[in-house]
Amino acid sequence: MRHIALVGASGFIGTRLIDLLGKENCYNIDKNVSEKYNDITTIQDIREKNLEHVFSVSTENVILLAAEHRDDVSPISLYYDVNVNGTQHILDAIDKLGITNIIFISSAAVYGLNKKNPDELFPPEPYSHYGKSKWQAEKILREWQQKDSKNKSLTIIRPTVAFGEKNQGNVHNLLRQIASGRFLMIGKGENRKSMAYVGNVAAFIKFCLETKKNGLRVLNYTDQPDLTMNELVLQAEESLNRKLPSLRLPYWLGMFGGLIFDLISWITGRKLPISSVRIKKFCANTQINATLANRSGFEAPFTLAEGLDRTLKSEFGEKK
Repeated sequence: MRHIALVGASGFIGTRLIDLLGKENCYNIDKNVSEKYNDITTIQDIREKNLEHVFSVSTENVILLAAEHRDDVSPISLYYDVNVNGTQHILDAIDKLGITNIIFISSAAVYGLNKKNPDELFPPEPYSHYGKSKWQAEKILREWQQKDSKNKSLTIIRPTVAFGEKNQGNVHNLLRQIASGRFLMIGKGENRKSMAYVGNVAAFIKFCLETKKNGLRVLNYTDQPDLTMNELVLQAEESLNRKLPSLRLPYWLGMFGGLIFDLISWITGRKLPISSVRIKKFCANTQINATLANRSGFEAPFTLAEGLDRTLKSEFGEKK
């Protein structure tokens, strides 16, 4: 009996989560087909209202992963249409069905850039529309839970940037540039990045499902230790067994180049892999404090170094 509804699980985190949960226990609702689990996937855009029909009557838990998250989403209103309005549509549907348990995958982006190890009590100051829309979604979820706080369970997980095999996100693009040999370090490379391997993120979501209680929990998630950009390059050299270029650009010059790419993108209408926003994020400290998760009893199945090694070799190593 499939009692776990995953919303937005056709992506790389959702696929790994279904691996762990077992497809006999769950089903997927997504606007995209699932490469691995399409037999338990219902195609549905959560921007539409009246979604009760896509949920099984046996559903006890909802894990909400669906989100617009890329840096170059256009129009900007899509962040809010999906991340905020879509969340409200899910809540409207499950209220009609009597479902009271939600795990919401938010983001460390709600804290903003260059914050000093924010914990779960740190006041959100999102920098991007993605972060702003995730914070708005959190607020409507909290309102939902508080209306019946004794009977409703809400866990909000704020993972830092996730990476892993078969992911095409920002970390993948960064690792691809490093592995290509065309990588240029911008700035001193001393800024630190909190990162999370997909295998650990999926395992932590499963752990939170198994330890849920009525009430509200907010938990940051990251793998330790936080690496500097220089240390990340060294890990790539070791995993790929190759020496990478040591050229560097000062920050101001890198930002200038990013603005030129922004202009080219605007003129041509094309989405380019380099932008001023991505350079600013690349050079920022993006660390979070995950002490609560570390003390929860969860044991990550992979170290950060193992996750990076597996990803680098799988995506960019020599194919046999």
